[in-house]
Amino acid sequence: MNVPELLESVSLLVPEDSATENDITVRDIWDYLVHDEWEIALGLLEELGDGRSLPLAFWEKLADAAEQLRLERSATWCHWRCSEIRNGVIRADLTLRPANEGRRTTPFSGAGVLRPMWDIGHLSPTGGRAVSIARLWVEDVPCLEPGGRATVRLVPLTPSHWTHVRPGQQITMHEDRTVAGTAVILEVHRPATAMTAG
Repeated sequence: MNVPELLESVSLLVPEDSATENDITVRDIWDYLVHDEWEIALGLLEELGDGRSLPLAFWEKLADAAEQLRLERSATWCHWRCSEIRNGVIRADLTLRPANEGRRTTPFSGAGVLRPMWDIGHLSPTGGRAVSIARLWVEDVPCLEPGGRATVRLVPLTPSHWTHVRPGQQITMHEDRTVAGTAVILEVHRPATAMTAG
């Protein structure tokens, strides 16, 4: 499909009563599509998708359109949202250790590149700490500096390891044996398959 066809099919997956924070609706997006304002339409569809739970096909088609338009960050975000639907997502308030207290001395990209280990309370067969891996996306900022604090989105590599995690729980981030940061869980959303199976 070409970009206009993809964006049209994506817009059909959004309930008509949906609106962005600025009261932009699907009907407004159709006006942008009629005038070949594809980048604007794509950005608004992303906003609508962030406001509610939409099917995997919404994000897959939106990612395809963003790739065809060469909008790298949008494509990365849409692929990220696909992985959230497949693996679940945990939102948390993360505080990194300052550079003089931790291993990390430079900022890292907030766009889902980092895959740190997390101590979420599991023990190894020998009784030691067991860690689980989750990719990390930083909300609202392009990167996070040592000592920085931000809301993050975690997509577990193995979702079954994270079923006991609850809002209010504190977990620690590791890039090696030392603690790189501390996070407090804000929200937990299970994988879409887990929700439909249960």
